[in-house]
Amino acid sequence: MTALARRTLMTGMAGLPLAAVLADPRLAAMAAESLESVTTKTADGRDEQAALALPAKTPAPAVLLVHEWWGLNDQIKSVAAELANNGFLALGVDLYEGKVASDPATAKTLMDGVDPAKAIATLNAWVAWLKADKRATGKVATIGWCFGGGWSLNASLANPVDATVVYYGKVDESAQELAPLKGPVLGHFAERDKWINKKMVEGFAAAMKQAGKSLEYYEYPADHAFANPTGQNYDKEDAQTAWQRTLAFLRKNLG
Repeated sequence: MTALARRTLMTGMAGLPLAAVLADPRLAAMAAESLESVTTKTADGRDEQAALALPAKTPAPAVLLVHEWWGLNDQIKSVAAELANNGFLALGVDLYEGKVASDPATAKTLMDGVDPAKAIATLNAWVAWLKADKRATGKVATIGWCFGGGWSLNASLANPVDATVVYYGKVDESAQELAPLKGPVLGHFAERDKWINKKMVEGFAAAMKQAGKSLEYYEYPADHAFANPTGQNYDKEDAQTAWQRTLAFLRKNLG
Protein backbone atom coordinates (compact mmCIF):
# COMPACT_ATOMS: atom_id res chain seq x y z
CA MET A 1 0.00 0.00 0.00
CA THR A 2 1.33 3.40 -0.96
CA ALA A 3 1.69 6.27 1.51
CA LEU A 4 -1.19 8.09 -0.21
CA ALA A 5 -3.43 5.02 0.01
CA ARG A 6 -2.61 4.64 3.70
CA ARG A 7 -3.43 8.27 4.37
CA THR A 8 -6.71 8.02 2.42
CA LEU A 9 -7.76 4.91 4.34
CA MET A 10 -6.95 6.46 7.71
CA THR A 11 -8.80 9.65 6.81
CA GLY A 12 -11.85 7.65 5.79
CA MET A 13 -11.92 5.88 9.15
CA ALA A 14 -11.23 9.00 11.22
CA GLY A 15 -14.91 9.61 11.94
CA LEU A 16 -15.47 6.15 13.43
CA PRO A 17 -15.31 5.74 17.22
CA LEU A 18 -12.21 3.86 18.36
CA ALA A 19 -14.33 1.23 20.12
CA ALA A 20 -16.24 0.52 16.90
CA VAL A 21 -13.01 -0.09 15.01
CA LEU A 22 -11.49 -2.27 17.72
CA ALA A 23 -14.62 -4.37 18.18
CA ASP A 24 -14.96 -5.17 14.47
CA PRO A 25 -12.18 -7.50 13.22
CA ARG A 26 -12.72 -6.31 9.64
CA LEU A 27 -12.36 -2.63 10.55
CA ALA A 28 -9.42 -3.37 12.84
CA ALA A 29 -7.69 -5.22 9.99
CA MET A 30 -8.31 -2.27 7.66
CA ALA A 31 -6.88 0.14 10.23
CA ALA A 32 -3.86 -2.12 10.72
CA GLU A 33 -3.35 -2.25 6.96
CA SER A 34 -3.02 1.54 6.91
CA LEU A 35 0.20 1.38 8.94
CA GLU A 36 3.69 1.37 7.45
CA SER A 37 6.28 -1.23 8.43
CA VAL A 38 9.57 0.31 9.56
CA THR A 39 12.86 -1.23 10.67
CA THR A 40 15.64 -0.25 13.03
CA LYS A 41 18.75 -1.90 14.43
CA THR A 42 19.27 -2.40 18.16
CA ALA A 43 22.54 -1.78 20.00
CA ASP A 44 23.00 -5.56 20.25
CA GLY A 45 22.81 -5.92 16.47
CA ARG A 46 19.24 -7.14 15.92
CA ASP A 47 16.94 -5.83 13.19
CA GLU A 48 13.54 -5.00 14.67
CA GLN A 49 10.28 -4.09 12.93
CA ALA A 50 7.45 -1.86 14.10
CA ALA A 51 4.19 -0.47 12.70
CA LEU A 52 4.06 3.28 12.02
CA ALA A 53 0.95 5.43 11.69
CA LEU A 54 1.48 8.92 10.30
CA PRO A 55 -0.77 11.91 11.02
CA ALA A 56 -2.03 14.24 8.32
CA LYS A 57 0.49 16.91 9.31
CA THR A 58 4.14 16.48 10.23
CA PRO A 59 6.34 17.06 12.09
CA ALA A 60 4.22 15.76 14.94
CA PRO A 61 4.80 14.60 18.52
CA ALA A 62 5.41 10.86 18.78
CA VAL A 63 3.81 8.10 20.83
CA LEU A 64 5.41 4.68 21.26
CA LEU A 65 2.84 1.92 21.85
CA VAL A 66 3.64 -1.34 23.67
CA HIS A 67 1.23 -4.20 23.06
CA GLU A 68 -0.68 -6.40 25.49
CA TRP A 69 0.35 -10.00 26.13
CA TRP A 70 -1.31 -10.95 22.83
CA GLY A 71 1.43 -9.28 20.79
CA LEU A 72 1.40 -6.56 18.14
CA ASN A 73 -1.99 -7.45 16.70
CA ASP A 74 -4.59 -5.53 14.71
CA GLN A 75 -6.12 -4.12 17.89
CA ILE A 76 -2.93 -2.31 18.94
CA LYS A 77 -2.27 -1.21 15.36
CA SER A 78 -5.79 0.24 15.29
CA VAL A 79 -5.04 2.30 18.39
CA ALA A 80 -1.91 3.58 16.65
CA ALA A 81 -4.05 4.59 13.67
CA GLU A 82 -6.44 6.41 15.99
CA LEU A 83 -3.57 8.28 17.63
CA ALA A 84 -2.43 9.35 14.16
CA ASN A 85 -5.95 10.58 13.44
CA ASN A 86 -5.56 12.72 16.55
CA GLY A 87 -2.35 14.32 15.30
CA PHE A 88 0.34 12.04 16.73
CA LEU A 89 3.04 10.06 14.98
CA ALA A 90 2.30 6.62 16.47
CA LEU A 91 4.66 3.65 16.51
CA GLY A 92 3.53 0.18 17.59
CA VAL A 93 6.62 -1.74 18.70
CA ASP A 94 6.93 -5.52 18.82
CA LEU A 95 8.52 -7.28 21.81
CA TYR A 96 7.52 -10.73 20.51
CA GLU A 97 9.57 -10.55 17.28
CA GLY A 98 6.60 -11.05 14.98
CA LYS A 99 4.65 -13.60 17.01
CA VAL A 100 0.99 -12.99 17.92
CA ALA A 101 -1.16 -15.07 20.26
CA SER A 102 -4.84 -15.87 19.87
CA ASP A 103 -5.33 -17.81 23.11
CA PRO A 104 -4.27 -17.17 26.73
CA ALA A 105 -1.90 -20.13 26.96
CA THR A 106 0.11 -18.99 23.95
CA ALA A 107 0.03 -15.39 25.17
CA LYS A 108 1.44 -16.42 28.54
CA THR A 109 4.18 -18.46 26.88
CA LEU A 110 5.18 -15.50 24.72
CA MET A 111 5.08 -13.08 27.65
CA ASP A 112 7.14 -15.37 29.87
CA GLY A 113 9.67 -15.82 27.08
CA VAL A 114 10.54 -12.12 26.80
CA ASP A 115 14.19 -11.44 27.62
CA PRO A 116 14.18 -8.18 29.64
CA ALA A 117 17.59 -7.11 28.35
CA LYS A 118 16.55 -7.63 24.72
CA ALA A 119 13.23 -5.87 25.34
CA ILE A 120 14.95 -2.82 26.78
CA ALA A 121 17.41 -2.77 23.86
CA THR A 122 14.45 -2.86 21.46
CA LEU A 123 12.65 -0.04 23.26
CA ASN A 124 15.85 2.01 23.47
CA ALA A 125 16.31 1.71 19.73
CA TRP A 126 12.77 2.80 18.94
CA VAL A 127 12.77 5.76 21.34
CA ALA A 128 15.99 6.95 19.69
CA TRP A 129 14.43 6.38 16.26
CA LEU A 130 11.39 8.49 17.14
CA LYS A 131 13.51 11.30 18.55
CA ALA A 132 15.60 11.37 15.37
CA ASP A 133 12.91 10.94 12.72
CA LYS A 134 12.36 14.14 10.75
CA ARG A 135 8.59 13.60 10.73
CA ALA A 136 8.57 13.90 14.54
CA THR A 137 9.05 16.96 16.73
CA GLY A 138 11.42 15.26 19.17
CA LYS A 139 8.71 15.01 21.84
CA VAL A 140 8.01 11.36 22.77
CA ALA A 141 5.50 9.59 25.02
CA THR A 142 5.07 5.90 25.75
CA ILE A 143 1.80 4.03 26.26
CA GLY A 144 1.03 0.39 26.98
CA TRP A 145 -1.68 -1.98 28.15
CA CYS A 146 -1.38 -4.93 30.55
CA PHE A 147 2.03 -6.50 29.76
CA GLY A 148 2.74 -3.41 27.70
CA GLY A 149 1.71 -1.09 30.52
CA GLY A 150 4.62 -2.25 32.60
CA TRP A 151 6.95 -2.01 29.61
CA SER A 152 5.71 1.50 28.84
CA LEU A 153 7.02 2.52 32.25
CA ASN A 154 10.22 0.49 31.76
CA ALA A 155 10.85 2.30 28.47
CA SER A 156 10.48 5.67 30.18
CA LEU A 157 12.86 4.66 32.95
CA ALA A 158 15.50 3.52 30.47
CA ASN A 159 15.02 6.50 28.13
CA PRO A 160 13.57 9.51 29.92
CA VAL A 161 10.73 10.76 27.71
CA ASP A 162 8.15 13.53 27.92
CA ALA A 163 5.15 11.52 29.15
CA THR A 164 4.14 7.98 30.09
CA VAL A 165 0.74 6.26 30.02
CA VAL A 166 0.13 2.98 31.83
CA TYR A 167 -3.07 0.98 31.41
CA TYR A 168 -3.26 -1.63 34.21
CA GLY A 169 0.42 -2.56 33.90
CA LYS A 170 2.87 -3.79 36.52
CA VAL A 171 4.01 -0.83 38.62
CA ASP A 172 5.95 -2.14 41.60
CA GLU A 173 9.08 0.02 41.32
CA SER A 174 10.65 1.66 44.35
CA ALA A 175 11.18 5.41 44.67
CA GLN A 176 14.86 4.87 43.90
CA GLU A 177 14.03 2.90 40.74
CA LEU A 178 11.66 5.68 39.62
CA ALA A 179 14.35 8.35 39.89
CA PRO A 180 15.22 8.41 36.14
CA LEU A 181 11.68 9.43 35.12
CA LYS A 182 11.61 12.76 33.33
CA GLY A 183 7.99 13.40 32.37
CA PRO A 184 4.65 12.89 34.13
CA VAL A 185 2.84 9.56 34.31
CA LEU A 186 -0.86 8.86 33.68
CA GLY A 187 -2.23 5.61 35.10
CA HIS A 188 -5.50 3.80 34.40
CA PHE A 189 -6.26 1.00 36.86
CA ALA A 190 -9.22 -1.26 37.63
CA GLU A 191 -10.72 -1.70 41.08
CA ARG A 192 -11.49 -5.39 40.46
CA ASP A 193 -8.07 -6.21 39.02
CA LYS A 194 -6.60 -9.11 41.00
CA TRP A 195 -3.14 -8.77 39.42
CA ILE A 196 -2.52 -5.01 39.30
CA ASN A 197 -4.39 -4.63 42.57
CA LYS A 198 -5.10 -1.72 44.89
CA LYS A 199 -2.09 -2.52 47.08
CA MET A 200 0.27 -2.29 44.10
CA VAL A 201 -1.34 0.89 42.79
CA GLU A 202 -1.22 2.62 46.17
CA GLY A 203 2.40 1.54 46.61
CA PHE A 204 3.23 2.98 43.21
CA ALA A 205 1.54 6.29 44.07
CA ALA A 206 3.51 6.47 47.32
CA ALA A 207 6.79 5.67 45.56
CA MET A 208 6.14 8.30 42.90
CA LYS A 209 5.43 10.89 45.58
CA GLN A 210 8.57 9.93 47.50
CA ALA A 211 10.60 10.22 44.29
CA GLY A 212 9.12 13.65 43.59
CA LYS A 213 7.56 12.56 40.30
CA SER A 214 4.29 13.66 38.74
CA LEU A 215 1.51 11.05 38.74
CA GLU A 216 -2.12 11.38 37.69
CA TYR A 217 -4.05 8.16 38.07
CA TYR A 218 -7.60 6.88 38.03
CA GLU A 219 -9.24 3.75 39.39
CA TYR A 220 -12.28 2.53 37.47
CA PRO A 221 -15.11 0.25 38.70
CA ALA A 222 -13.97 -2.40 36.25
CA ASP A 223 -11.68 -5.39 35.80
CA HIS A 224 -8.30 -5.95 34.17
CA ALA A 225 -8.18 -5.13 30.44
CA PHE A 226 -11.38 -3.06 30.61
CA ALA A 227 -10.25 -0.96 27.64
CA ASN A 228 -10.02 -3.89 25.18
CA PRO A 229 -13.30 -4.27 23.21
CA THR A 230 -12.29 -7.75 22.06
CA GLY A 231 -12.08 -9.10 25.63
CA GLN A 232 -14.69 -10.26 28.11
CA ASN A 233 -13.82 -7.52 30.63
CA TYR A 234 -14.50 -4.64 28.26
CA ASP A 235 -16.26 -1.69 29.90
CA LYS A 236 -17.36 0.76 27.22
CA GLU A 237 -17.99 3.77 29.45
CA ASP A 238 -14.77 3.46 31.43
CA ALA A 239 -12.75 2.74 28.28
CA GLN A 240 -14.06 5.88 26.60
CA THR A 241 -13.39 7.99 29.68
CA ALA A 242 -9.85 6.62 29.97
CA TRP A 243 -9.21 7.26 26.26
CA GLN A 244 -10.33 10.90 26.45
CA ARG A 245 -8.14 11.40 29.50
CA THR A 246 -5.24 9.83 27.62
CA LEU A 247 -5.64 12.13 24.62
CA ALA A 248 -5.87 15.20 26.86
CA PHE A 249 -2.75 14.12 28.78
CA LEU A 250 -0.77 13.54 25.59
CA ARG A 251 -1.80 16.87 24.08
CA LYS A 252 -0.90 18.71 27.28
CA ASN A 253 2.55 17.16 27.63
CA LEU A 254 3.61 16.75 24.00
CA GLY A 255 2.16 19.95 22.57
